[in-house]
Amino acid sequence: MLDPPVYRAPMRSRLPAVTVGAAVERALAEGVVGMGGALAPSPRTIVEAAALAAEQHDERLAARIERFADAPDGAFVWTRDDDGLSWLGRLAGPWRYDPSPDASAVDLVHVRPCEWLGAPVAEADVPPAVRATFARGGRNWQRTHDAAVSSLSAEVWARGVG
Repeated sequence: MLDPPVYRAPMRSRLPAVTVGAAVERALAEGVVGMGGALAPSPRTIVEAAALAAEQHDERLAARIERFADAPDGAFVWTRDDDGLSWLGRLAGPWRYDPSPDASAVDLVHVRPCEWLGAPVAEADVPPAVRATFARGGRNWQRTHDAAVSSLSAEVWARGVG
C-alpha cells in the first residue's frame, strides 16, 4: 500500500456515564482502536453488527461500523487522549465485537487490532490536517482527506518517535 489512508478515531462515547478519555486509555493499553454502540446479542460478523446497529440504534451507526470494518490494514489512525496528546497507530487486523464488561464500561465494543507508537507524538509533528480534524470536534471515526496527510503520518511512523 503506497499511500495508506489516514483516519481520526476520537473514541469518545455518546453515553453520558462514560468518562471522557476512558476509551482511549483502554484502546492504547489493549492495542485496539474502536467505537461504541453496544448490541445484543453480541454479533459474530460485521453483517450482523450492521443489521443490529440499524435496528437497535440507527442507520448512521450501522454505516459507521461498516466504514470502520472496511478500512484497510496498515491504515494510519490518530487519536487524542484526555490530556490532549496525539497518538499514532496502524490498523493491524479485522473488526470484532468485544462484549466484555471492561469494553462495555468505556463503550468501546467495536474494535480492531491497532499497533500504537509507544508514546504520544509531539504536537509539532502532528500533520496539520489531523490537527484540523480534531479541532472541528465530533465523535465519529472519520477519514482525513488531505494530499499530504498520509506521507506526513508515514514519516512520523518511520521515526517511531512520540
